[in-house]
Amino acid sequence: MDFPPPGELIEIDGRRLHARTTGVDGPTVILEAGIAASSLSWALVAPELAGFARVIAYDRAGYGWSDPAPHHSTALDSAGDLALLLDALQIRGPVIIAGHSFGGLIARLFQQRYPHRVAALVLVDPVARTEWRVMTPRLARGVMLSRRGAKLARAGVIGFALKLVLSGSHSIPKLLARASAGKGASVTERLTGEVRKMPPELWPVVARHWSQSKSFRTMADTLENLPVSVSQLDETRGLGDLPITVLSAASADPQALAEHQHDAQLSIRGRHIIVPGSAHWMHLDAPAAVIAAITSVASLSS
Repeated sequence: MDFPPPGELIEIDGRRLHARTTGVDGPTVILEAGIAASSLSWALVAPELAGFARVIAYDRAGYGWSDPAPHHSTALDSAGDLALLLDALQIRGPVIIAGHSFGGLIARLFQQRYPHRVAALVLVDPVARTEWRVMTPRLARGVMLSRRGAKLARAGVIGFALKLVLSGSHSIPKLLARASAGKGASVTERLTGEVRKMPPELWPVVARHWSQSKSFRTMADTLENLPVSVSQLDETRGLGDLPITVLSAASADPQALAEHQHDAQLSIRGRHIIVPGSAHWMHLDAPAAVIAAITSVASLSS
């Protein structure tokens, strides 16, 4: 079953990116999803922001309803795509960018390349760069599993398993995962763990997206290029008086917390907040904290 896009398919550079714009006249808020997520991951946040802002949740190339990219999926490539998308939408003024995980790195790189186009940043448990500067065995395994997932998606295995899991079945998808991905490797369980935190009406849509091999191919390319993406950020550049709030999950490790604190201190108007009771997908675990952070920086940047 296909699901029509809730937003527009915007042509940039001969391909289309899906973007959904909601809200009223006011500050423009860009919602930048995590490494394997789509605009749907902001379902608990975007409606609450739409009361005071123009909110744009979009799918990066290769995810959701967007076409695959002709280039590699580095964070700087994605920042360039975002600039083209804003141009196509005729958004000239500075925007607020809220980025989750890998999306936080994209937000930082967008600000680094286009400082005049950014009014404020909210980084939602951003990816810890020190952890991904080199290709580790863990990262290599993620690349391998993503490529395997693309093959399974083409064969229809992923879509079948996701439907079973989201309908409440657990045993058959586990057997499929073990048979197809090896002992201890479960593509479907990792995907559905966070999907279950979304509104139930979105579950079949996300399952459909991850039934397409393009999603896994994009994830593999993004993971393979993660050390390159991390190296693209100029760690010596400060942020002046740019309003920035860095939100850390309560489950974040000390290394990530130290990096988050450091990033907040790059601006004289930076804040670092540890959100109680939250895990990495904070905008699903504690959406009120994310909404409050975006609202706060919006008031500072107006």
